[in-house]
Amino acid sequence: MASKNKKIFSVFFREKPAMMLVTLLSSTQEHYASSLAKVVDCTYSHIVKILNEMQKADLVTFKKSGRLKILALTKRGEEVAGAIEKIRTTL
Repeated sequence: MASKNKKIFSVFFREKPAMMLVTLLSSTQEHYASSLAKVVDCTYSHIVKILNEMQKADLVTFKKSGRLKILALTKRGEEVAGAIEKIRTTL
């Protein structure tokens, strides 16, 4: 994304949370908090805080797989992430 477009996108959305949803929507691999933190370039503690808020808003779910909590978008989360991605690519 061009620098100018990235700046205008961040005017409307907080970049890290928006990109978390878009990453979960477009990824073909399973993600958990620490792997998502690396992709989005954010601290683990910040990711966990945002994910907990997203879970309360019914955007993501956590599926326990051994010691890991695998992240998944809910139907609502998919809709929101799709809308964010559409706006991001339009800008």
